[in-house]
Amino acid sequence: MKPFRIDIPETVLDDLRRRLAATRWPDDTPDTGWQRGVPQSYLRDLVDHWLTKYDWRAAEARFNQYPQFVTEIDDTRVHFLHVRSPEPDARPLLITHGWPGSIAEFLDVIGPLHDPVAHGGSAQDAFHLIIPSLPGHGFSGPVRETGWDYTRIAHAWAALMQRLGYDSYLAQGGDHGAYISLELGRLFPQRVAGVHVNMLLTVPGGDPAELAALTEDDLARLGKLAYFDAEVSGYMKVQSTRPQTIGYALTDSPVGQLAWIVEKFYEFTDSTDAPEDAVDRDLMLTNVMLYWLTGTAASAANLFYEAREYMREVFTPGTAPAPVPVPIGVAVFQPDFAPVRSLALRDYPTISHWSEFPRGGHFATMEQPSAMVTDLRAFARSLR
Repeated sequence: MKPFRIDIPETVLDDLRRRLAATRWPDDTPDTGWQRGVPQSYLRDLVDHWLTKYDWRAAEARFNQYPQFVTEIDDTRVHFLHVRSPEPDARPLLITHGWPGSIAEFLDVIGPLHDPVAHGGSAQDAFHLIIPSLPGHGFSGPVRETGWDYTRIAHAWAALMQRLGYDSYLAQGGDHGAYISLELGRLFPQRVAGVHVNMLLTVPGGDPAELAALTEDDLARLGKLAYFDAEVSGYMKVQSTRPQTIGYALTDSPVGQLAWIVEKFYEFTDSTDAPEDAVDRDLMLTNVMLYWLTGTAASAANLFYEAREYMREVFTPGTAPAPVPVPIGVAVFQPDFAPVRSLALRDYPTISHWSEFPRGGHFATMEQPSAMVTDLRAFARSLR
């Protein structure tokens, strides 16, 4: 386990600037908004900001204010932040990101979570934070072999926590991180004291009585999931079937990488006209930079391929997930995929905490950091 500090060579940043300035733009389809993808007028403006105003060195310094490490687990490099609280009784909290996220998702919650007193909170709500980059993502990547699915990552996280000396801890995650955290609680209930997720997918079974009991709001939530599958999930279908092919384009073109990610920041957030309605523009670019600078577009996409059987079961009506025998907290941030509570309790009967927020979306810690911090604290308190 070695200390790590982000220090990107200036030559790499120069190469990025050259590529941005030499972008070969496609034809545009006027007056279609976001219906066919990212509008070129929006993307040109964002690329100009990236090229002329965005400051990677400021983002680098923000990461480097926190202790970072790299270690090797199961023949794979793992990069992580390890931010210990000044409070001696703080609880260890393992936070896992998803796609197209990264450790940049958590920059706005690290302070209040690990040092609540300095942010107007109570010492009893303090956490020691362990924030890894997923295998194949960012400074953990790329992976050099196949088989890195949710279960294998959960085993790696358990090994990481054991190396750090944590015998009992909480796990939190959204997107990939939600299901990795649930898998961690399923496999290691003697160590995981509870799992908190801000994404949970629910589908009805074949019981007519179950369907008849659903409310109008429940049906609207299921409709949103059906819309995702029909209109929004193209990225997932590509990455879960041909991750290497899309990887060439994303690794060669920074504007291609930007468009591939920023589209999701528009569709998955509580935004109206542009992603910046919900997420700070520079923070969003920092997230994109972690993919570009590390060349991990393809290896990150491979996680969708590895996890496709797992997710196929999640989306299959009547398929019950394996039990998770630890308390589960669920935070629902509209307009993200909103689970139906009755179906969630059917699949995960150990749910002990449920919160709903009218604002925020898929990137909750970026969109509504205060709400996420409050909910995590409430869930942790409920387990004492």
